[in-house]
Amino acid sequence: MEKGATVEPFGSFVSNLFTRWGDLDISIELSNGLHISSAGKKQKQTLLGDILKALKMKGGGSNLQFISNARVPILKFKSNRQGISCDISINNLPGQMKSKILLWINRIDGRFHDMVLLVKEWAKAHKINNSKAGTFNSYSLSLLVIFHFQTCVPAILPPLKDIYPGNMVDDLRGVRADAENLIAETCDANINQFISVKSRPINRKSLPELFVEFLRKFAQMVSWASELGLSPHTGQWEQIKNNMRWLPKTYAIFVEDPFEQPQNTARSVSTGQMKKITEAFLRTYSLLTSKNQNQVSLLTNLASPQVSRFNTKPVVIRNYSGSYFPPTQPQVQRVIRPRLQSRHFQNANNQETSSNSSSSKGHVQVHKGHQMWRPKIQKQTLLP
Repeated sequence: MEKGATVEPFGSFVSNLFTRWGDLDISIELSNGLHISSAGKKQKQTLLGDILKALKMKGGGSNLQFISNARVPILKFKSNRQGISCDISINNLPGQMKSKILLWINRIDGRFHDMVLLVKEWAKAHKINNSKAGTFNSYSLSLLVIFHFQTCVPAILPPLKDIYPGNMVDDLRGVRADAENLIAETCDANINQFISVKSRPINRKSLPELFVEFLRKFAQMVSWASELGLSPHTGQWEQIKNNMRWLPKTYAIFVEDPFEQPQNTARSVSTGQMKKITEAFLRTYSLLTSKNQNQVSLLTNLASPQVSRFNTKPVVIRNYSGSYFPPTQPQVQRVIRPRLQSRHFQNANNQETSSNSSSSKGHVQVHKGHQMWRPKIQKQTLLP
């Protein structure tokens, strides 16, 4: 491994959307002074191969799996010491910044955090949260929640272009601290601007209500996925045939990465698994809207057996009160630099809606140099 490389977490442990069963995503950032380092796919494969050899020789991990031909090469292993499953990639700064933006979105409405955890647990219970098996990865599930919150009535989240108007990965160049600051300050200003709009209708639906609507919205995806794609960047359904950026490749379903357009985050979903995915949505929706409910069937459909067997108390569903306690944000050092002029939130009018105007308006913490935070693992409940 090259001298000066740093090990930096990203993914759900940084976005505060991790579950007890989740993997720890790790990026090994190669040193390039103050500038963002670049490495070709071949170099990444070679470096991960060296790490694989070291793990085999020293015996520090088990369940080793080197996915070298993926768009982003990954080395998967399970730590023998902590028992944590880890995914290692090289120079995955885009992944780090995507994770931070998802963390910052939590400031707009706390139900986003809770909904993602619920959807991930539900998807795991139905075995549709496994990209290797042709179903959704966790990032795609998070984007489905974002899209649902953008298209529900009243809307809870804005189009993500109103949080970061550009294609974020294209702006990760030059001096690392400056690039990260520009992205962070832009998101910070636009999130604060969105929160400050008092004329927006407020969505006060409970988490269970939003979850039922989520199931209904995507229950028929097998019938429209060949024609319509999801764009969290614009917050709209888009005709695939009219979007030249998405062609000529075809996928079972298209969920565009709002921060790395026009990449499809759901490219791993296979046509053969679409029926299974659709059935999971339909089955759970039918159960939750049925008059003949019981706690056992609810828990079986909403959570994996590991969670269900620990939940002996009755499920209590509370209505959303409008209060929000922001998640613990990463403790990092801030680069002292002149404040950039805010990029104003676009199209702030009565038609744009959010659910919580009482959120904190504190500034987004910005990274200086190497990653500093160490997320604390907190117990997450199935329902609020």
